[in-house]
Amino acid sequence: MPAFIPDLPVIAGFALAAFVLAITPGPDMALFISRTMNWGRSHGFATVLGAITGIAVHTTLVAFGISVLIVTAPAAFWALKIVGALYLVWLAIQAIRDGGGILITRAAGRQPSWRQSYLSGLGINLTNPKVALFFVTFLPQFVSASDPAAAGKLMFLGFEFVLVSLPIVVAIVLFAEWLTRTLKENVWVGKALNWSFAAVFMAFAATILLAEGRK
Repeated sequence: MPAFIPDLPVIAGFALAAFVLAITPGPDMALFISRTMNWGRSHGFATVLGAITGIAVHTTLVAFGISVLIVTAPAAFWALKIVGALYLVWLAIQAIRDGGGILITRAAGRQPSWRQSYLSGLGINLTNPKVALFFVTFLPQFVSASDPAAAGKLMFLGFEFVLVSLPIVVAIVLFAEWLTRTLKENVWVGKALNWSFAAVFMAFAATILLAEGRK
């Protein structure tokens, strides 16, 4: 077995932990649903792809020790929290701008490009300090620091996290698409949903500001 592949019990234990984390609600999940309901399945999947890219970036940073510097340096971590919170506030504003309802937003001709949806998903993970904290504090627990193949194993586990969470987020996008078709005739429902997304983003922005780095 290649040196970068962890032992089977480690793979199984991490898969279980990754599954639990993947089904835990967060700002990325709210963004997937919001993009899908407002702009369709393709934009939901584009956002998912962006979020996965963000996970790949965090995994790479952890493997090479850079993220540790971010979350242990107070100034850097505080700056990351501010950027992440402001990004979520911006997403909240986007959710309710111009009336917000699903049909109203589409009729206004303001549909974003797939690239913009991708970048939204990327941003939701890169600017979330809790994601950085997770990969710095949780991921290394499954790899020994003295292991010469530690970097490769961290990358493997990051890839495993994507594989475990991908079916879940795909199901979320498909469910959001089905829900949109079910409710598309009711503009007020669309407005209520977008205001709900805005409230969720604002709540997570407040939560991010309370996130703490390592003591």
